[in-house]
Amino acid sequence: MHIHIKVSLLVLALSLSISTTVYTQQVNKAVINEWVQPHLQKSFSELKTFLSIPNDSHFENQILENIQWLEEAFKMRNFNTVVLKSKGNPSLFAEKAIDPNLKTVLFYMHFDGQPVDSSKWLQPNPYTPVLKQKNQAGGWDIVDWSRLQNEPDEELRFFCRSSSDDKSPINMLLSAIDVLKANNHKPTFNIKVILDSEEELGSPNLPEIVDNYKDLLASDMMLILDGPRHISNQPSIFFGCRGLASVEITVFGPKNAQHSGHYGNYAPNPALNLAKLLASMKDDEGRVIIPGFYDGIEMDKKTLEILAQVPDDLSEINQKLGIAIPDKVGADYQQSLQYPSLNIRGMSSGWVGDEVRTIVPGSATAALDIRLVVESDPIKLISLVKKHIEGQGFYVIDHLPNDQERAKYPKIAMFNGGFENLAFRTEFDSEIGEWVNRSLIKAFEEQPVRVRTTGGTVPISAFISKLGIEAVILPMVNLDNNQHGPNENLRLGNYTDGIKTLVALLTEKI
Repeated sequence: MHIHIKVSLLVLALSLSISTTVYTQQVNKAVINEWVQPHLQKSFSELKTFLSIPNDSHFENQILENIQWLEEAFKMRNFNTVVLKSKGNPSLFAEKAIDPNLKTVLFYMHFDGQPVDSSKWLQPNPYTPVLKQKNQAGGWDIVDWSRLQNEPDEELRFFCRSSSDDKSPINMLLSAIDVLKANNHKPTFNIKVILDSEEELGSPNLPEIVDNYKDLLASDMMLILDGPRHISNQPSIFFGCRGLASVEITVFGPKNAQHSGHYGNYAPNPALNLAKLLASMKDDEGRVIIPGFYDGIEMDKKTLEILAQVPDDLSEINQKLGIAIPDKVGADYQQSLQYPSLNIRGMSSGWVGDEVRTIVPGSATAALDIRLVVESDPIKLISLVKKHIEGQGFYVIDHLPNDQERAKYPKIAMFNGGFENLAFRTEFDSEIGEWVNRSLIKAFEEQPVRVRTTGGTVPISAFISKLGIEAVILPMVNLDNNQHGPNENLRLGNYTDGIKTLVALLTEKI
């Protein structure tokens, strides 16, 4: 009898072991596809409702309406939620505790969107989502929502503000949680979510939120769900991003705009002086020639190999941009992203077009952005730009010039600079990097595109520095999504792939 019991226990143990093995093998691409399919109709409907809530972060009432919807959506999935107050708009925190012995992952997303100009949108209302398909002329036609039934065409697109940036990843996560529950699975880690309400404003109050709620946000690693995939639209992981600093320069001419016939050969033209000043900052191939601007940037053999494995098609990139020859900061596109950039993002002086006037302008202004890399010290770079302006013979001030200054200095420049976010970078072989890589291979049975540094900026440096955690960006939307502009859109195939990606992550042990 004792032998029989021992044999039975052994059989039971082997059975449990086999069952566990089968479970691990089952969570693969085919099973994930099978799990996700029945949930798509509900997910599409929920996304449509969420997108219909206006979300311009300049209007607190819109933000509060979104928070109310989000709280209800997360509580339906048994998350605990906390509204995080700040000097600006409140943000939202959600948490789903699974097991105190498991790792905790903090997800970052934002639900605010850029302002809209309704006259530029090819639909009745930018906040009323429509479904479109591409026509033979390359434009987009509105189609009926019934096209989403059964197995919809992956090339169909949602058109609405924030459809890609950044409401859809929030819905992808909610849908992935639903998928797991329907199949009696729990996430393999504890989940925390921070939903930013001011990302499109530069997240000015996010560092304050991290300071005030540090214990609540404490996690083992951070995953940013924002931005588009690599240009190939293959599953992608971005292991870092550039930071952002800004500079504004105003050069002065006569106190008031003057008739160009009377003073065209006499009053110095500030637009010309500003153009010369800006031109002095770079060589003819686009490289910054301000001494020290690229200090600290070194790319060893390993780094060059990492950059080279990204499947960029440079001719495709050039064609997309409509350029013949790119600038020569680095040997190719990926190398260019490893250096800080100095970009003229806007210039203003006088009038043009229908309002053009024959005048010598009174001033000329240029707004510059400096994209930072990990090696960059933003204060140093801003100081180098200011020093360069002084070296070009300008008297540099931080206020409008008075009459005494105008009489004394022939070249005056008003200068203001500051930085918003620092860069970050995580190693490919980090714990979070290897976990996300395994998850994407599980979901799509192919190696994802792994990018060392993406060119854009996400405002999460405060989390990394204050919480002491590593982070990667998991982009999921289509690159041609018109984010920030009119006719923002989301490709249906990217949305469903996003849900599959998160199901894979939620079932992959860290």
